[in-house]
Amino acid sequence: MAWTPLHVKTHRTIRSRHLFERNQHLLVAVSGGQDSLCLIKILLDLQPKWGWYVSIAHCDHRWRPDSQANAQHIENLAKNWGISFYLETVETQEREAIQTEAAAREWRYKVLSKIAQQHNYQYVVTGHTASDRAETLIYNLIRGTGADGLQALTWRRPLVDGIMLVRPLLEITRTETGQFCEDFQLPIWEDSTNQDLKYARNRIRQELLPYLCENFNPKVESALAQTAELLQAEVEYLEKAAQELREEAMSKEEDAEKGKHGDAVNLSTILSVSECQSVPVSSFSLPLKLNRHVLQKAPLALQRRVMRQVLQQILPISPSFEQIEKLTALITAPNKSQTDPFPGGATARVESDWIWIRGYL
Repeated sequence: MAWTPLHVKTHRTIRSRHLFERNQHLLVAVSGGQDSLCLIKILLDLQPKWGWYVSIAHCDHRWRPDSQANAQHIENLAKNWGISFYLETVETQEREAIQTEAAAREWRYKVLSKIAQQHNYQYVVTGHTASDRAETLIYNLIRGTGADGLQALTWRRPLVDGIMLVRPLLEITRTETGQFCEDFQLPIWEDSTNQDLKYARNRIRQELLPYLCENFNPKVESALAQTAELLQAEVEYLEKAAQELREEAMSKEEDAEKGKHGDAVNLSTILSVSECQSVPVSSFSLPLKLNRHVLQKAPLALQRRVMRQVLQQILPISPSFEQIEKLTALITAPNKSQTDPFPGGATARVESDWIWIRGYL
């Protein structure tokens, strides 16, 4: 079969971004919509070139009366293509817990990870597109977020140990996947919930993006997706620089401080940065301290990232902008300045050249 421009584009993306290795096992999440059908068709067509073992997984939330028929439709496609099919259906007792988009997404990734682990797949592959990336950027911007939220939907990220989540279509728009499905007569199963305007993402997709496209930029989806791509590289750089600054600030100990307040926990001497981020909060102890002189030399952007990283390790919930600002302000605050308690009971206080964080986790 002759490759289309989408085949060529996806092949080049996979190769240039090192998304997959050859001869790997790929578990492709297929909902039945145009994006996931486009994805599975392209991967199957590229399979002889790469030597992959490709299979389909479908997650049934049981949100719609036709969900079982949808699952059967996808299983029939898998049989026609001669590939393995895995189905996960939400249990009755779980249905109440996954009524929001965020909860449903978390459930999907959990069950996809389980399938991949049980059947030795190295990759879970999803059909997120440039259009999804644009919607996510707008959605997070409206809710209020920094660069990290705006660059969401990355090409690759770890799901669980040994399994990578990959999104090969992030440079392809929904218009392109729709045309691809039409050209190859792929049987799309329309999801009625995608038309329900009670969901914010559907309002962005159905109302806001078409308005922006008509009145501001006909290629707004691609432009926003490119912005997310630029932000991704910048966020990775800033996060690494902040980790290095945090390690330096936590390792600058003075002899006069030793023994004065007990043994301060220096996380950078216990674990590597990557290990710190994956260890449960309960594994850390307070107090811990940060050298203000080290932090004062850094730009505000890095100061905030250091404080966010610290709060991510000691708080039971994700830190808010206000909490990060509260801790960042201590870098230049007068001696003896102190915060009110953070969630979980920890407080931060300036003592000479140091910010001490004490309390309970």
